[in-house]
Amino acid sequence: MDFDLSEEQRLLKESVDGLLADAYDFDARKKYMKEKGGWSKALWGKLAEQGLLGLPFAETDGGFGAGAVETMIVMEALGKALVVEPYLATVVVAGGFLRHGGSAEQKAKYIPGIIDGSRTFGFAQLKKNSRYDLFDVVTTAKKKGAGWVIDGEKFVVLNGENADTLIVTARTKGGQRDKTGIGVFLVPADAKGVTRKGYPTQDGLHAADITFTNVEVGADAAIGDPENGLPLIERVADEARIALCAEAVGAMDESLKETVEYIKTRKQFGVAIGSFQSLQHRAADMFVALEQARSMSMFATMASDFDDAKERSSAVAAAKVQVGKSLKFVGQQSIQLHGGIGMTMEAKIGHYFKRLTMIENTLGDTDYHLRRVSEGGGLLA
Repeated sequence: MDFDLSEEQRLLKESVDGLLADAYDFDARKKYMKEKGGWSKALWGKLAEQGLLGLPFAETDGGFGAGAVETMIVMEALGKALVVEPYLATVVVAGGFLRHGGSAEQKAKYIPGIIDGSRTFGFAQLKKNSRYDLFDVVTTAKKKGAGWVIDGEKFVVLNGENADTLIVTARTKGGQRDKTGIGVFLVPADAKGVTRKGYPTQDGLHAADITFTNVEVGADAAIGDPENGLPLIERVADEARIALCAEAVGAMDESLKETVEYIKTRKQFGVAIGSFQSLQHRAADMFVALEQARSMSMFATMASDFDDAKERSSAVAAAKVQVGKSLKFVGQQSIQLHGGIGMTMEAKIGHYFKRLTMIENTLGDTDYHLRRVSEGGGLLA
């Protein structure tokens, strides 16, 4: 495979890196986190102005028709800068549902708001004790006339506290763990019967636990087939995992740079600790782990275009395994080489470690995806 970026992709990388270098240093991030909702509306507007929110959407929908590589470039840059704005929840996840399953009317209604930055989304999927199985759904959607009535609870909905619209998985028929009878619904966050309890997460983002009580939506709320939505959910989840892998690579890259700079200046016994051979070996091992993760992230990005869903899923799971192993090693070594200061809120490196840890546990941890790869006879079996 040719992993060299095209001229357009290099320009995109330079553009997003330049924007975040100017607007997103560590002090700016802390300031943005204190704004209402936990992220900067002004910065979100700048992302929209540069066209970053419209990258994956078709030109006929007002976007730029970019692919998975462009999303990888953006997510890696967001990871380096520890961006807290809801790009994953809105552009990658919600955008994925609309691109792959939305009707022409749904695309016309929602995509322009994503592109211009006026609308954000939250993906309401998790329930208590469901772990990572996407088909484990107990929230119900029952027919009422032409529309639906949604009842249930969802937990840890990223950007759920601030989202204008929620994408909700709900069971239209069958039992809790049946793989059929699952629908995907667009629900206004301010709809009658929607109750949100927001809170900050460990990595500086915001999420919400959401209760749906007799929430009525129209027939046009269902994305795709309301009785067979699992294939769509799995496809969008794989794209989100690919994006998370890229974000993790960006965060690991910056963690390694921060750590190497620190051991060059931190002195012990009158010399920089970076002169100690054992610590140089640790830094070299961190670099190897990073490059392994980068390679698998690139492979997963290429796999997003695989026609065979099983083959795509296996490749993405393998990437999530390697990235999970690498981020744990790089994160832990970064903290250990910084010493006690790495555990403080004032130290940037600790925030990278928190974000990396959350990425590892989002949409399936390392053990979960290792089992998926093994069961599928994939790359790491």
